[in-house]
Amino acid sequence: MKKYIFLLLLISVISIITILALKKNSLYKCKDSIGCVTIGPGQPVTFAVIQALTGKVAFLGYEQIRGIELAVLHRKGQILSHPIKLQKENSFCTYEGGTVAALKAAADPNIAAVFGTTCSGAAIIAAKIISEAGMVMISGNNSAPSLTSSSGNQGSDWYPGYFRTSFNDDLSGKAAAIFAFNHLNIKKAALINDGDVYTKGLTQGFGYTFEQLGGNIVLDTSINKGDENMIPVLEAAAASGAELLFFPLFQPEGDYMVHQSKNVSGFENITLMGNGALLTSTFINSVKSKGTGMYFVGPGLSSEPDYKYLEAEYKKIYQENPPTNYYTYAYDAANLLFNAVSAVAETEKDGTLHIPRAKLREAMYATKNMQGVSGILNCDQFGDCGSARFNIMRLDNPELGIEGLKSNIIYTFIP
Repeated sequence: MKKYIFLLLLISVISIITILALKKNSLYKCKDSIGCVTIGPGQPVTFAVIQALTGKVAFLGYEQIRGIELAVLHRKGQILSHPIKLQKENSFCTYEGGTVAALKAAADPNIAAVFGTTCSGAAIIAAKIISEAGMVMISGNNSAPSLTSSSGNQGSDWYPGYFRTSFNDDLSGKAAAIFAFNHLNIKKAALINDGDVYTKGLTQGFGYTFEQLGGNIVLDTSINKGDENMIPVLEAAAASGAELLFFPLFQPEGDYMVHQSKNVSGFENITLMGNGALLTSTFINSVKSKGTGMYFVGPGLSSEPDYKYLEAEYKKIYQENPPTNYYTYAYDAANLLFNAVSAVAETEKDGTLHIPRAKLREAMYATKNMQGVSGILNCDQFGDCGSARFNIMRLDNPELGIEGLKSNIIYTFIP
């Protein structure tokens, strides 16, 4: 940690010296209540990109980066005649990783704003650090309700200047609960999370709506990340009389849950439901026929006309299919931020650029009816900007893979 602190101090000193040198020859007076980012003539406008670059969800982190890169490409790599620079930092999808990456970004006064994070668990601390530094952070992947709001109330991890174009999982859990109660006729449900804000947000959203509909949550418990033995919690679910088990977990814990449920008496009559984190080819290849009949709640595909064009461009440039559709949220997040920067920045005659931080926040909160690839974007007072649409899918034939699962849509929920 001492090494990180020294590095951050060194970056701060060098950056401050650079900015002072720029201001020496400028008559510009920053009147913004938070302060201004100053970029010299011809210098890049730098955006920190805090994503999970290693570990089991690194594929999501790189998908986010690619969505941002596509937005930069469509602007020919520039904003207000300055080149755009993406400074990538690894959040490791952890609280600690989010802390270090956010501190590094906050210590550099050349950073205009931040894209991130991949995981909500990293965002709860990163958003706090970035907010307290007077900066803006926007995510195309975070979905924990606590980061913005739940049932219209301010989330416990909300901070000014945090935004997202991805959906709020408060609505994802709601979609799953409505389907379970109204379409599967489930009256008793068990919930299992892994203790982080993402999975807890999903189970809380499910539980609240399910009980409002008249259902009964007979078990609401958690496991620990890294647990391998799921038998005790599965036996508890079976003993509770649950008709459905909703477990919005990641791999490999989600895999263990499905595999081991086949060894617990009573689970032959319990419906399994997971979430978007398990909508992957690796999960299907792991559970195979044991996952047959399992339901999943995940983001619905955009109906916007530019969606197919962007998907084709992604495939052409990166020579592979996008693993999910979250790159569209990242693309929209980038354009929302770039539009706001362009709207508030002031340019001197010599090309020096000044970005007022408070005005940048205001411009983002004021975003209304912006046409995005993922849908129409409208930012509310808590930073939720996305257009929500959720599908319930069922795994009927594992041999058809992830595309077969995604195409087997049983129900669509549009708030």
